[in-house]
Amino acid sequence: MTIDPLVLMTDVEQATETLLRTVGGFDDPVIGEPSALPGWTVGHVLTHLARNADALTNLLTWARTGVETPAYPSREARDAAIEAGAGRPLAEQLADLRAAHERFADAAAAMPAAAWTFSYPAMVPSAAVVPWARLREVEVHHVDLGRGYTPAEWSDAFALRLLREIAGDLPASAPPMVLHPAGVEHPLVIGSADGPAIGGPTRSIAAWLAGRADGADLTVSPDGELPQPVQWK
Repeated sequence: MTIDPLVLMTDVEQATETLLRTVGGFDDPVIGEPSALPGWTVGHVLTHLARNADALTNLLTWARTGVETPAYPSREARDAAIEAGAGRPLAEQLADLRAAHERFADAAAAMPAAAWTFSYPAMVPSAAVVPWARLREVEVHHVDLGRGYTPAEWSDAFALRLLREIAGDLPASAPPMVLHPAGVEHPLVIGSADGPAIGGPTRSIAAWLAGRADGADLTVSPDGELPQPVQWK
């Protein structure tokens, strides 16, 4: 899929402003309340979003300077930072999230054209996909706050790209199925074309595969239960 990181950065800006408006409408006690992610409070989700912005800033810095700057020192350090920041007051969380986004936006603006082609040793194919990674985090975890923002708010372009990514990333153990998003000409085959046909709005299929919706508005042919998808990240 062709990637235009500058176009995606515009989408990141818009999605982040929407997220900040949502969070700005919270009351302070919300920070300690459960989110839609098992074991995480709203404060955990917000802290993760801020630290993820810093992690992706590290990757852009690496691409621009050539100096190895991993996203996180380690998985343990990532988890510890989220836990340490989760209980902070709402105002501090909001300021941190905004500042982390601004650092990420500044790092993207500083990227010369050639730096977007930089390839990392593992996991992230190139710097050009980093803005998409941030957009995905903001949009999906905005839903995970569990405070009124749902996949219905996702744009068609975001939902389709997310759906294609999930379909391509599912492990071999995923049940076979053929996805028929509304308005998309070619179905997406997972595992085998012999699996059931799943139809419905692109946003709904993407959200269901991502574990962010129950798929109640999807159709299954032949009639039966929706397959149980393997949990995506």
